[in-house]
Amino acid sequence: MDINNCQVRKIVAQAIAEDVGHTDLTTFSLFPPDTLGQGYLLAKGEGVIAGLPVAKMVFESLDPGMTWEELINDGEYVSPGMILARFSGSLRAILSGERVALNFLQRLSGIATKTHGYVQETIGYPVKIVDTRKTTPGLRILEKYAVKAGGGSNHRFGLYDAVMLKDNHIKAAGSITRAVAILRAQLPFTVKIEVETENLNMVQEALDNKADIIMLDNMPLDLMVRAVELVNGKALVEASGGITMDTVKKVAATGVNIISVGELTHSVKSLDISLELD
Repeated sequence: MDINNCQVRKIVAQAIAEDVGHTDLTTFSLFPPDTLGQGYLLAKGEGVIAGLPVAKMVFESLDPGMTWEELINDGEYVSPGMILARFSGSLRAILSGERVALNFLQRLSGIATKTHGYVQETIGYPVKIVDTRKTTPGLRILEKYAVKAGGGSNHRFGLYDAVMLKDNHIKAAGSITRAVAILRAQLPFTVKIEVETENLNMVQEALDNKADIIMLDNMPLDLMVRAVELVNGKALVEASGGITMDTVKKVAATGVNIISVGELTHSVKSLDISLELD
């Protein structure tokens, strides 16, 4: 996984502690600790896979000697009936880790699949589909990884790695002009500034203050077109707010550079995947 494994291990450990606790009453009562088992992960739905390394980490946390063979890579499109991975080791570890591993794998694959759908809708347009901060608390690093597995790109990870002037920042500061001036006086020159706008007057004010990225928030399509023409390449233009699979192609056609979609992570249907024992 192209993410921080130390952070992922903490997330996995917390999930195991939440579900398994101090013991698995059913499994540990049924089977002695030296009982071995083997099985596989089976796709029962159609979509893009993401999270196999996380599932592996779950099982290896419960049995460091677990053998694991991935037959599919994250980012690949699968059909029902395809086997994703095979594994063998402690039966206790397999049965106790089943739900935790599937929870990660199903949700992350659901995110990757939805992202893939948005990307497919915008083929032919020079635009990036990006995520937002509307993620499950504690799982952002994994959910943003899943977006990339689905062919999307990541927006900022948190408040700490990019500057974005949103409506309430602007209201509290008094204006875009005043807010940008304060930021320019304090931030390193290497930091870009993004400004959220709701109308053409705000777009012009952001341009006048040399914003690096201008977000068009909840603008109708005709206004987006006019905003893109007004910006005329002087800044990157991001469309955001209420964009769906039905509207994303029309938004891409306005000429924006970036489309941010909260639905990628906040409204996801998990991909149907099961664990089967041999």
